[in-house]
Amino acid sequence: MEMLFHDLTITDADFQRLVQFIQSNYGIDLSKKRQLITSRLSQSLKSQGYTDFRSFLEKLFTQKDPADLELVLNKLTTNYTYFLREKDHFTYFQKTILPELEQRHQRDKVLAIWSAGCSSGEEPYTLSIYLKEYFGAQASQWDTRVLATDISQQAMAKAKAAVYQPPADMPTEWLSRYFSPSKTQPGQYSVAPAIRNNVIFRTFNLMSPIKFRLKFDVIFCRNVMIYFDQPTRDALVRRFYDAMTPNSYLFISHSESLGQTPLFRMVSPAIYRKVSAAPHSTQGGKTP
Repeated sequence: MEMLFHDLTITDADFQRLVQFIQSNYGIDLSKKRQLITSRLSQSLKSQGYTDFRSFLEKLFTQKDPADLELVLNKLTTNYTYFLREKDHFTYFQKTILPELEQRHQRDKVLAIWSAGCSSGEEPYTLSIYLKEYFGAQASQWDTRVLATDISQQAMAKAKAAVYQPPADMPTEWLSRYFSPSKTQPGQYSVAPAIRNNVIFRTFNLMSPIKFRLKFDVIFCRNVMIYFDQPTRDALVRRFYDAMTPNSYLFISHSESLGQTPLFRMVSPAIYRKVSAAPHSTQGGKTP
């Protein structure tokens, strides 16, 4: 607790500049997080030789060094996730959505699923396991690769390493089928290559235009919009809408809400379906 008394101070002006910088570049609203900013960043900045926030922020704003940006994003957002989080979502995905998509894509056998804000990778790997379980012996005939994106390089590195402590409620047959004990980290498990290779990881900022090759059948974006203010959230939901196929599905977390939107209708708690004819669509056709 001693370090709490030695936090660096941040002036009102510098705090406002940092809030504005993070908001405009990443959509994250830190306007009510002053204490969190000083407590989480102080130790790291002092270890780098800084005696106040101002000199660090001057460097951050002028040079936009990736290491500095990564430090701020990692300290100010929580990359907390785990396998089978909000399990009812995966049950709905398996029992309702996958049979529908199997029929819809019988000809091309290509599914487009996106884990947006995937953090350390547990969500897309869970999706990949459910896909493998559902298609079984037919899995090799389908392209079910899951796109997984996050802004954090640190989260991406952990996700690609694919070594975890699986939760106690993970089915034992999954553990034996889709994991193997880590050779380097006792008590940890490595995700099997068949599951690992079914996930494509990309660093991506959700504030950016969405220009992936395919339109998406399903988007999971859970525990991400809690960091955004309402206008940023609304704009992201619009970009999701434009990047999705007709009648596709959007999953958010139970602690989030889409608010009043004509773009999606709720079909189950925190699960939404795209409304076919929404007004003022801005992105048409498939993106190259």
